Amino acid sequence: MAPAVIRICCVAVRWTPVIFISAIVVWSYYAYVVQMCFLTVESIAERVLYLLLFHPFIVMFAWSYAKTIFTPVGRVPKVFFLPSQLADRLMRESEEDQKNTLIEFARNNNLPVQNRTHIGAPRYCEKCKCIKPDRSHHCSVCGTCVLKMDHHCPWVNNCVGFTTYKFFVMFLGYALLYCLFVAVTSLKYFIQFWSGGVGNNMGKFHVLFLFFVAVMFAISLISLFGYHCYLTAKNRSTLESFRSPIFQSGPDKNGFSLGKYNNFIEIFGENKLMWFVPTFTSAGDGVTFPTRTVDLDSDGLLADRQRWMEEGELDSHLNNGELFIRNKLHKLWIKQIPGS
Repeated sequence: MAPAVIRICCVAVRWTPVIFISAIVVWSYYAYVVQMCFLTVESIAERVLYLLLFHPFIVMFAWSYAKTIFTPVGRVPKVFFLPSQLADRLMRESEEDQKNTLIEFARNNNLPVQNRTHIGAPRYCEKCKCIKPDRSHHCSVCGTCVLKMDHHCPWVNNCVGFTTYKFFVMFLGYALLYCLFVAVTSLKYFIQFWSGGVGNNMGKFHVLFLFFVAVMFAISLISLFGYHCYLTAKNRSTLESFRSPIFQSGPDKNGFSLGKYNNFIEIFGENKLMWFVPTFTSAGDGVTFPTRTVDLDSDGLLADRQRWMEEGELDSHLNNGELFIRNKLHKLWIKQIPGS
């Protein structure tokens, strides 16, 4: 009984930030549309203009926010999980034996893993009992390994990762535009109310607080949205910005960077019409990622990449961004993943 009550309390706490943000959005709609546009704005033309511009902003904001909240996180494919007997044996082995066991398992199952630990072993999750695909990490809140994990965001009660990162960036962008629009269009009436030029009924306090809330959230969103635009341009997650991924050649914070345009395409997709629409268009499968450097390895996947270089098919300046090379790598890797 007690554990069930604790779980319910934890779920309630996790959803509290989402409920708070949703309540703010609902109130802002009432304050802007009813209190400001219908009860404060006197010009019909101005009122119509505000309402026509306001609704696309709030629709795109709410749509991207909902997609960030309710889109399931990317989970590790079953082929990366160790059999129970092997996982139990692994826990009893020395560090060097664990490294050899994991390398052998990855090679036997054609797992396309390039990231390594500090000792050169494939990254292993002791909780999930699986080899972590490149750029994936274990989320203690979600209780699972998440593909291309960026961070767990309490404001959406979800992990931001491969399946949700585009939605998260769009949520920040549209939220910023929404706040700026509300702040700019309500500034005139905020000044009138503050100077006493508008009536003193209680409804006018909505305009006052609407302006303050819009400005407050806009200030916080500017830095956060700017930071994730920077990460998008670098093809880097929040976790990778703090701890560089390790390759065969060593740590490289920019190891997955293919140039600004290709980095953008990897997240927002190739269809320009869908770049700013909250639908999933990210490139790849969340398991394999092309890199700007080549790790020399004996397994078939990386050996193929080395062979292409020797034959002159792979441009050594991949970070300058030939898109067809990235697509070729993705297609080859996906074909070689068992069960794909």
